[in-house]
Amino acid sequence: MGHNHLSDLQSERYSSVRKVTLIGAVLDTVLGIVKIIVGSFSGSHALIADGIHSFSDLATDFLVLFAAKHSHREADEEHPYGHGRIETVATVMLGVALIIVAVGISIDGYKRMQGDIVIQYGHWALLAALLSVLSKEWIYQYTVRIGRRLRSNMVIANAWHSRTDAISSVIVLLGIGGAMAGMPHLDSLAAIAVALMIAKIGWDLLWKSLQELIDTALRPEQVEEIRKAIMEVDGVRACHMLRTRASGSDSLVDVHILVDPLLSVSEGHQIGEHVRLRLISELEHVADVTVHIDPEDDETASPCDELPLRDEVMRRLERAWAALPMDDCLDKVVLHYLNGRIHVDVFLDGTSGEPGKVRSLVNPVRAAARSVEDVGTVKVYVAE
Repeated sequence: MGHNHLSDLQSERYSSVRKVTLIGAVLDTVLGIVKIIVGSFSGSHALIADGIHSFSDLATDFLVLFAAKHSHREADEEHPYGHGRIETVATVMLGVALIIVAVGISIDGYKRMQGDIVIQYGHWALLAALLSVLSKEWIYQYTVRIGRRLRSNMVIANAWHSRTDAISSVIVLLGIGGAMAGMPHLDSLAAIAVALMIAKIGWDLLWKSLQELIDTALRPEQVEEIRKAIMEVDGVRACHMLRTRASGSDSLVDVHILVDPLLSVSEGHQIGEHVRLRLISELEHVADVTVHIDPEDDETASPCDELPLRDEVMRRLERAWAALPMDDCLDKVVLHYLNGRIHVDVFLDGTSGEPGKVRSLVNPVRAAARSVEDVGTVKVYVAE
């Protein structure tokens, strides 16, 4: 049920990304054709360049479609954490594209400052540029709204790429208007100023995505939100080693939770499952959670790493108990690895023989077990 629900969400997400990107691609195609045609007969090189810029947006549109399709594929053996990083890499590429556009606008603005611009049919060129500004600003607003709803940096980055086309059209408006009014260099100065802003946007997107690629933690407020949700689960005494990272629009969480050290394995596991399900169901951005159950705070308690496992411990205990007549009454032995020692619970079956004889073994069993290396407290229980 949960798997199908996740698949439906991924499919819906991809459909939304594909729809908004295809709308942008159609708009880029129409605008590119209009601006190149009008720029050609009006003599506006800036408008022609702006048309070429619109066509360049098509490349990023197809990049977004490719990344959106593949980043929403489900996890597999080779990619157990899913394919969300494809979206991150695409965002890096879009950030680089914005910086390149900014450099191109700056270079073009500098070159245009070296000569005059003569515009014919200026009103048609102005109308084409104005149409581009309005339509590209509309597609920016539409795309960025979808990107924020989907929490997709890639879609938001593509929205900003659309806005650069609107900004370049504003520059064309200034250039055409300045040329018609006898101030041909006005648009060049504006182009360089706006290029700096575009470069800043591109760098912010690029830097954020690079941080994600090196597994930078989520924002402090997001981490605190996760910590609070964990601590609200019944049975969780504390949590530590809370590690987070992003994968595309999803968040991945690893955490150690502290529970009562004497709980059964299954109850501790159940508490861990509640932590995992709570985070995934209540925090929309959390897609995967790994929970480690701790009986004590392993950041402060004495380590148990060097202590032997059950087989070796039982061999030691059996040697210590060799002289005691407990073969028929030993029911089970429970080991607790806490604070650098092995604490032992011994359960004797008082119904297997004379109850008084079994009860007389309590102190000798305890004393013998406590003499064993690495053993801490010993408790002996007799079931009658």
